[in-house]
Amino acid sequence: MNWGDVESMRRSGIDIDLAEYDDEIVVVADLPGFDREHIDLTVRDDVLTIAAERVLESDDADESGSYLRRERRAESLRRSVGLPAEVREDDASATYSNGVLTVTLPKTTVEEGSDSHRIDVN
Repeated sequence: MNWGDVESMRRSGIDIDLAEYDDEIVVVADLPGFDREHIDLTVRDDVLTIAAERVLESDDADESGSYLRRERRAESLRRSVGLPAEVREDDASATYSNGVLTVTLPKTTVEEGSDSHRIDVN
C-alpha cells in the first residue's frame, strides 16, 4: 500500500479494519455519534458500501436572551471497500455498538447474482 492510498482512506471519514478468515470476512468501521438507523450498508459485485448521515444542531443564546443563534450542519460519510473474496450477501450480518460497526460476511464458493443486497444493522 502506498501513502496516497492511506491519505484517500483518511479523507473518507470512515476508518476501517478488514480481516479475512477461512469462512468469513469481517469489516470493523468507526462511526462515532451516528444512530443505527442512519447507517446504510449494501453489497454489490464484491464491494461493501457503508453510508452514514446525521444532522448536528447547536443553540447559543447571549446573556440578555435577545439573540439566539441556531446552527445546523449535515454530515454524510460514505466508504466503499473491495472484498477479497465472494460472499453470501443474504447471510451477512452487522452490529453497531458504542460507535463501532462490525459487518460479518460469510464467504461462498458458489457464484451469486450481481444484484445488490442491503444488510440490516442490529
